[in-house]
Amino acid sequence: MPETISFKIHGMDCADEVVLLKKEVGPLVGGEDKLYFNILEGKMTVSITDETVTIKSIRQTVAHTGMEAVPWSEFCDSKACPVEEGFWKRNGRAGACTASGLFFLMGFAVHGYNHSFIDALAASGTGEHEFPLLSVLFYLSAVVTGGWFIAPKAVYAARKLRPDMNLLMAIAAIGAIIIDEWFEAAAVTFLFSLALLLESWSVERARKAIKALVGLSPLTARVVSLESGDIVERRVDEVPVGTVIVIRPGDKIPLDGVITKGSTSVDQAPITGESIPVNKTAGDEVFAGTINGVGAFEFKSTKVAKDTTLSRIIQLVEEAQSHRAPSEQWVEKFARYYTPAMIILAIIIAVIPPLIFGGAWGDWFYQALVILVIACPCALVISTPVSIVAGLTAAAKAGVLIKGGAYLEIPAQLNAIALDKTGTLTYGRPAVQEVVPLNGHTKKQLIGYAAALEAHSTHPLAHAILNEAESLGIDITRAENFTVMQGKGATGEIDGRDYWIGSHRLMEEKGIEDGKTHEIAVALEDAGHSIVCIFSEKHVCGLISIADTVRDEAREAVQSLKALGISQIVMLTGDNKRTAEAVASVINVDSYKSELLPEDKVKELTRLTESFGKTAMVGDGVNDAPAMAASTIGIAMGVMGTDAAIETADIALMTDDLRKLPWLIKHSRRTLRVVKQNIIFALGLKLVFIILALVGAATLWMAIAADMGASLLVIFNGLRLLR
Repeated sequence: MPETISFKIHGMDCADEVVLLKKEVGPLVGGEDKLYFNILEGKMTVSITDETVTIKSIRQTVAHTGMEAVPWSEFCDSKACPVEEGFWKRNGRAGACTASGLFFLMGFAVHGYNHSFIDALAASGTGEHEFPLLSVLFYLSAVVTGGWFIAPKAVYAARKLRPDMNLLMAIAAIGAIIIDEWFEAAAVTFLFSLALLLESWSVERARKAIKALVGLSPLTARVVSLESGDIVERRVDEVPVGTVIVIRPGDKIPLDGVITKGSTSVDQAPITGESIPVNKTAGDEVFAGTINGVGAFEFKSTKVAKDTTLSRIIQLVEEAQSHRAPSEQWVEKFARYYTPAMIILAIIIAVIPPLIFGGAWGDWFYQALVILVIACPCALVISTPVSIVAGLTAAAKAGVLIKGGAYLEIPAQLNAIALDKTGTLTYGRPAVQEVVPLNGHTKKQLIGYAAALEAHSTHPLAHAILNEAESLGIDITRAENFTVMQGKGATGEIDGRDYWIGSHRLMEEKGIEDGKTHEIAVALEDAGHSIVCIFSEKHVCGLISIADTVRDEAREAVQSLKALGISQIVMLTGDNKRTAEAVASVINVDSYKSELLPEDKVKELTRLTESFGKTAMVGDGVNDAPAMAASTIGIAMGVMGTDAAIETADIALMTDDLRKLPWLIKHSRRTLRVVKQNIIFALGLKLVFIILALVGAATLWMAIAADMGASLLVIFNGLRLLR
């Protein structure tokens, strides 16, 4: 059996480092497919199938790249995450960057004192004057401190002949020193160090957005002690299944469970994105991370802390980052060829003009260094994963669980959507629609007779009648001498008189209906309703129509999807044609298919995909799994607390609100728009500076400042998705 071990990788803040780790650790563990990375957590997970591969060998291999691997169990134990680290480990990068900045300012101060500050800046890149010795020492100190965390990675990249941004910066700084441009060398190193520090801070912000999900669940629970019956506080991760937990007004609910005593309203927005609190009473489920309202209650836990719905959501959001979006894969492939191409371009710029056109070697060597600085691909490669993770996290906060970046992009490109009827477009439970009392009977009297007869039954239609009787406040007295008429209905005695309840066919067989009653029954059946008839030996007492109720928001959601440009919206159901037609006409779908078996739904999804391209299948869980698998993307709705449904779909809507579908499509399009903005901006800025370098109008410090600015702008643009 393969063993899975996770490591905290100190120094992994950019996709470039991920590429390095894949190249170095991949061969050790049997291939890159054995490695999984979470940039935001700085986490590397290794699937080990070879017994000769040890934690020690993995740590040594990672160390060759200039990074450090710490087993996740040491970095993040059950009591603290992360485990308290030393001052240098926590603040080393910030300290080195601060020292570099101070040395740079002191060098510039001495430099400016001797030559005037304007002359010092104006002379940048021209080699027109000598630097004072003290200024040189300060600038050199700025280079050393600023490059402290960069140098090991640059050395590794040079040794392996795999150029990356660290090597580019190192070459630029060393090249500036060689041509006696100390100001430029110090500026490049300090600004690049600052860019990495700010980038790390930005990544930490996105990391905290995911950790905010973890913070939804309290660390302790007030449990009823089995020994004494007293209420005691225990750590949530120590509470076993079946424990009774007491919740006060305003408390966060610590675990999943079922209410055993009391009633309240619960704010489920942290999990589902619902804006209105949900009423809860004995027998109802509650979920970890949700917030209790004004009522106190007790519930019995049904899952341990690591298995709660909230924990599953957090785990899946973190795992989602390994399912990279197509845009992320494109950027990584592009960067793989882009960096070597930029180094070749820099060499051409340094050599060709002096050799062929007689240009000054020093001037063109300097412009080649500018090309190397602006060629740094980090602004390009970091912007996309930050945008994707921000999009995934924002969706999770809104109650839409997306399994990965690959699935976040697809909704933006959908052309067709297939919707299951029962449980998706409808509530999935029959309810009384119309009550037609006849021959002097009242509505309550008719429902009372029906409930008395159906009190013996477990049929779904019986439940609908009993629920209606309860809502009308009718006291139900069971009929006596109850007899089932298989496949037709039942008969029983109420207040000493025989009554029958059953289908329209039973009423016809008894020959008791008249023309008017028949007309009403047929009209209700044509509307897709199931008819329940109640009659005695004398006459028909009345008709009750029962049907699965269409969701209140279904029509609005379908209209919104059409407004977003979805070409085809199809309803799929196993129900008969009349029922399907009635529901389809209410919600206004483009077409519907009825009387479908599971394999028929698969065929229909295949046809839709062939006709319209990317297609989604929206269902209510596991029973629609085959059709979901046949679609471009499967979306399960109303799956809060249903682990199997969460696992089945590519996207899970945590509530039964169909309006989340158009929200999902708009969110996906917005995310794609931000990703494209970032890519165009990052590449466009580099192109501008390459042109400036070719005409001799760019300096090293301007290039690094522009690159740093580009990195920050694309990161902040991506983080806007968290709003």
